[in-house]
Amino acid sequence: MTAPWPELPTHREWLHEQARSLLIFGRRTPSADGGAYWLNDHGEPVPQNGIHTWITARTVHVYSLGHLMGVPGSRPIARAALAGLTGPLHDPEYGGWLASLGPGEPDGTKAAYAHAFVLLAATSAVAAGLEGAPALLDEAAETLLQRFWDDDHGLAVDEWDRTFSRCDPYRGINANMHLVEACLAAADVTGDRAWLERARRISQFVIAQARANQWRIPEHFDADWRPRLELNRDKPGDQFKPYGATVGHALEWSRLLLHLEAALGEPGDTDWFGAARHLFDRAVADGWAADGADGFVYTTDWSGKPVVRQRMHWVVAEALGAAVTLWHRTGDPAYADRYAQWWDYAHRYVLDHDHGSWHHELDEHNRPAATVWSGKPDLYHAFQATLLPLLPLTPSFATAIAQGRLA
Repeated sequence: MTAPWPELPTHREWLHEQARSLLIFGRRTPSADGGAYWLNDHGEPVPQNGIHTWITARTVHVYSLGHLMGVPGSRPIARAALAGLTGPLHDPEYGGWLASLGPGEPDGTKAAYAHAFVLLAATSAVAAGLEGAPALLDEAAETLLQRFWDDDHGLAVDEWDRTFSRCDPYRGINANMHLVEACLAAADVTGDRAWLERARRISQFVIAQARANQWRIPEHFDADWRPRLELNRDKPGDQFKPYGATVGHALEWSRLLLHLEAALGEPGDTDWFGAARHLFDRAVADGWAADGADGFVYTTDWSGKPVVRQRMHWVVAEALGAAVTLWHRTGDPAYADRYAQWWDYAHRYVLDHDHGSWHHELDEHNRPAATVWSGKPDLYHAFQATLLPLLPLTPSFATAIAQGRLA
């Protein structure tokens, strides 16, 4: 019997090669003024798209991991991106981080999504020993807890204006999902288990919502956290707030729940594994080859019918992560088989063998497209997909690599 791919030294070597190639592709992302550019299909900066906090923070995270892995050239890129978070993207007047800079006037929106990535970036930068990272971590944690964390509900609000005087009534799961990831990393770096408690509360809410909707996760809510299931029906392909159930997020939650279970170290009153398995099974049943062609559709309606049929690179990246994480958790060869199947798919269609990185969007026939995403903005999802098979369930990426636990 052939050993599962994650156990094969040759496959692990291939994953390391893929990770290094991604770091090479992104080498032109730093801005001379601090921050990280959006990249095009060839890895060239797209200045007209501005400098975004979420891309900059993800870049700090990825290249901090690259530095911890001993990949030359990673530290300068991480430092350049970090300078964007401590410099031009930071709001010295009102605190927190602007959504983006230029061209034209800055977008002063203060979004939980971006701030969650700032916290994640700071934890990775601290683990990598970058100057200025501890102060960034302190401020990111304080801003999230004072401005975004709603302790009554055990969830984060979504968006403020620049002055933190008006909170948008919209509430969203996407930002809370990335906050769970950041909470896990913050707990590892700081040793403060209160971050795990916040991750637990968010995750329990999501599990309850998914269970009530046949394991399809409602993404959008009003100010009282009542689901808005029909939001954006008229613009279903929205980058951050699409209508319906987002297949990739169910897969991402499946993985995160298993990381949380391992980090908590005790079963408690929640069946984390059971929920992870249900979310995975529903996402695969609804999303994989749902319209006759291989690949995961972007979204479905509440009966599981495909709505946006484009194949996003981040969805297959999260499918790979979920499958290998479930395999780590259970040893069930069915998950290893899915993992191998989806790497074969990604290798055939998603990896750009000519220009590098991964095509960020394919159409329903698996041809490169740009109806939702243009270019190849950043490396975050693809890079993590290459590392998850090489790491334990806990601790999180930067801490595990710093501890020498990368296979």
